[in-house]
Amino acid sequence: MLYHPEFDPIALQIGPLAVRWYGLMYLIGFGLGLMLGRLRIRANQNPSISIRQFDDLLFYIILGVILGGRLGYSIFYDLTNVIRMPISVFYVWEGGMSFHGGLIGVCAAVAMYARQKKQNWLVLTDFIAPLVPLGLAAGRIGNFINGELWGRPTDVPWAMVFPQSGSLVGRHPSQLYEFFLEGVVLFVILWVSSRKKTSVGITSGLFLVFYGLFRFVIEFMREPDAHLGILSSGLSMGQWLCVPMLFIGLFLLLRGKKLE
Repeated sequence: MLYHPEFDPIALQIGPLAVRWYGLMYLIGFGLGLMLGRLRIRANQNPSISIRQFDDLLFYIILGVILGGRLGYSIFYDLTNVIRMPISVFYVWEGGMSFHGGLIGVCAAVAMYARQKKQNWLVLTDFIAPLVPLGLAAGRIGNFINGELWGRPTDVPWAMVFPQSGSLVGRHPSQLYEFFLEGVVLFVILWVSSRKKTSVGITSGLFLVFYGLFRFVIEFMREPDAHLGILSSGLSMGQWLCVPMLFIGLFLLLRGKKLE
């Protein structure tokens, strides 16, 4: 059985200023997205957007991730508390970000940008999709360093004890599963797909389908939020939020195939 190293969540401290690993991973994620986006533009993989336009778009995306992620967590995972005390939405120092909320926020931000610049929304999301997985991978490493979002109890040989869970039970290191599938594997799938000439919406559809599938499966090994537990049909909140992703992704794939 393995034991979580219990890393110090603070990566760097200068006087009262503390830089936490989780925040640093967000910066690394955005940095990787910026680098990959510019690489794709220089390779002429999306002639409809320039480097300057991409830099502007990235600003919209960052706002979408932060605002959508926080609002999504508040609505999907903390609604009772928000109804009781609406101002708690702004208590960002207490943590709480939702991938699905961030996804909705990014989609809304890209839609606003596309409307302003009179561009095709799906063309932009196809361009952005391959840039996302490595950012997700960085976020999951941040979760692992913090010793949070641990897995369910198990006796597999690589089971890991997370002292932060309050017990010495071996658990799935689900953060590392997500790092590998939602980060590395999804990146390879989308990067390879994006280099081929496909119909508009195909790459976006692949992102939604494969992320939704990977997350849905991993949720069976991830400990559900204590205050929510397992919901109807034996599924977690994360799994229920993946269901519309899968349907929308399949719709985009079928639509794209018809256009080919």
